[in-house]
Amino acid sequence: MKLIISLTNPEVKAVASLHMAKYRKDMNQFIAEGIRTCKTLLDAGFEPEAIYATAAMFPDTQELVPDAMVTEVSPEVMVKMSTATNPSGCLMIFPIPAQPAPEKLSHGLVLAQVADPGNMGTLMRTASAMNITSLVCVEGSDPWSPKVIQASAGTIGYLNIFQVSWPTLVEHKRDLQLCALLVAGGSAPQELDLTNSLLVVGSEAHGIPFAWVAQCDQKLTLTMPGRTESLNAAVAGSLALYVAFGK
Repeated sequence: MKLIISLTNPEVKAVASLHMAKYRKDMNQFIAEGIRTCKTLLDAGFEPEAIYATAAMFPDTQELVPDAMVTEVSPEVMVKMSTATNPSGCLMIFPIPAQPAPEKLSHGLVLAQVADPGNMGTLMRTASAMNITSLVCVEGSDPWSPKVIQASAGTIGYLNIFQVSWPTLVEHKRDLQLCALLVAGGSAPQELDLTNSLLVVGSEAHGIPFAWVAQCDQKLTLTMPGRTESLNAAVAGSLALYVAFGK
């Protein structure tokens, strides 16, 4: 069994470099941490290129993959590899899948300049729960960052991730309707048919750019009878996803 205890080991340095988007792109790899997240990715058909576990997590990791695939690392090495404040002790490296062809785009979710990785990952998780397969990222956070992967609990593995510009999305959406989720000024959910739509959710701080809203076919606003002015992007987007596709 292979054991790594040196913080200067080239393999450890390579994994740590994946904390940054530039190296994820150059190496075409991403990090997943934790038994639950890794198992979900494995169940989705992702094949790990490297697997690391501390002695404490070795038995749990062995339940997911053959012993020979796992490299044991010291807790200190795991800390260096991990982006978590308290590493789980199980970390896997997966290849970033190729972007799907434009014709594979179907009804689903567009994240427009969503910069918070927690919001992005949570919305991925909701989209997967609604049996959506298309998720479009226009600017915003890197969908393959460790924080997004963690927040998605690995459900990103069930999604076709499209990273495109707004003009490219408009060009390739074919007969799909773009529906902007707005704080105010949109139609109530019961007034819209969203079955052939791409729900567009903007950033919590700035919303969807005005020019992009103008190019959307429909506008949706969630009525709030209470005293809250607005909702967190992940909460609002999740509610809208349920309204649109939870049937």
